[in-house]
Amino acid sequence: MPRRNYLVLILGFLVPIVLLGFIYSFPKPEVTPSWAMALPGFNASMNTLCCLFLITGYVMIRKGNKRAHVTMMLSALGCSFIFLISYLTYHHFHGDTPFQGQGKVRVVYFFILISHILLSAINFPMILLTIFLAWKKDYESHRRWAKWTFPIWLYVSSTGVLIYLMLKIKI
Repeated sequence: MPRRNYLVLILGFLVPIVLLGFIYSFPKPEVTPSWAMALPGFNASMNTLCCLFLITGYVMIRKGNKRAHVTMMLSALGCSFIFLISYLTYHHFHGDTPFQGQGKVRVVYFFILISHILLSAINFPMILLTIFLAWKKDYESHRRWAKWTFPIWLYVSSTGVLIYLMLKIKI
């Protein structure tokens, strides 16, 4: 793998670590602003849109429509970026939301949550590299990486919505 690809991967791993350190290193305000309480629903909306863009982008490339594929994948990236900023903002002001469910649903929730967190940590650098390869017009490498990046990205986005619903519905 070319050296520049390693740099993109390293950057992809470092950025989330720095951002998480940022949100957890500053003291939380005593009162969460009312506007911040709307962010989890907004985040779920961004993840839902991301899923729709990812699926549409996949369908478009399978049909040979490269232009629509690029548009959809950049739209998915935009939704993920907006989600990340909003997620970090919410967690800065509010912190984590504890899951209230008990019994088997608690086991299911934590399985989904832990897999979501672990896969999102590895997916961010994969997304950056996959897009970087397309930008460099290295389509063969782009396709190889996309075969792994796409399903993980779709899983992370869809489980983000599922986690929100499980917290909101209070199963």
